[in-house]
Amino acid sequence: MLISRKLKDKINHKWMLLSLMVVIVLPFVLGIGLYLKSEMLLDKYSLWQLITSTEWKPWSGKFGFLPYIVSSLWVTLFALIIAVPGCILIAIYLTEYAKPWVLKIMHPIIDILSGIPSVIYGVWGILVIVPLISNYIAPFFGIQTSGYTILTGAIVLAVMIIPFMLNILIDILQTTPAELKEASLSLGATRWETIKFVVVRRAFPGIVSAIALGLSRAFGETIAVLMVVGNVAIIPKNPLQPGYPLPALIANNYGEMMSIPMYDSALMLAALILFIVVLIFNLIARLTIVKLEKSR
Repeated sequence: MLISRKLKDKINHKWMLLSLMVVIVLPFVLGIGLYLKSEMLLDKYSLWQLITSTEWKPWSGKFGFLPYIVSSLWVTLFALIIAVPGCILIAIYLTEYAKPWVLKIMHPIIDILSGIPSVIYGVWGILVIVPLISNYIAPFFGIQTSGYTILTGAIVLAVMIIPFMLNILIDILQTTPAELKEASLSLGATRWETIKFVVVRRAFPGIVSAIALGLSRAFGETIAVLMVVGNVAIIPKNPLQPGYPLPALIANNYGEMMSIPMYDSALMLAALILFIVVLIFNLIARLTIVKLEKSR
């Protein structure tokens, strides 16, 4: 019996360790695989030349990724500007002000919103946000546009990542011990001062982590953004111009271009750039969280 227990413990330990190793090794495997697939293009052009060039003419051997990188950054940045303040305020209201039954109702609603396919958000963007931009917002600034713009993509993307970030923020804010809040209130602080200086301050590393995860999710989103952003390979100078993010470039072209080796290699390099950018964002966020936790 004792031998059987020890054997079971050893087997469980081994498969858990194996699972951990797979998770650790997987990003390296993905990165190496993408690099090998994009090596044909990198042998002909330098990475710096590719990411700083603005010309995308594959049939002429010109692969400039700058418009796609800038479009991705524009859409992601504006989506976060729209989503983050609202998410934080909603999470604070649900955890600190709302009745417990409100949070119980909101949890399944948030989960439903998180599970809606991205194509549905894209269709909603075409039916609602595109006319809103073209008929009202753009004319207000004296700009004529079809409505398929960076701002349209950012609004749709913001709506998509709000449930994802909101779930994390609610869980983080709920971890603040009641004793800390009671101590703050007993010292004469108002409810808002307690939230601002105790709850938010204690949860700040977790809030940064939630924003970083939302950013990674937003930067790699494909279908919904592809449907509403315009897909014009230019460097947008304002959010009311169309753009062409990296995920949209890959999704639009990959299937039909696999038979053209150089084009295929260029799309693999686009995926590698996307992978590296998300990796850098997450690394910066992790270092920021560690620094914040040490300074507390």
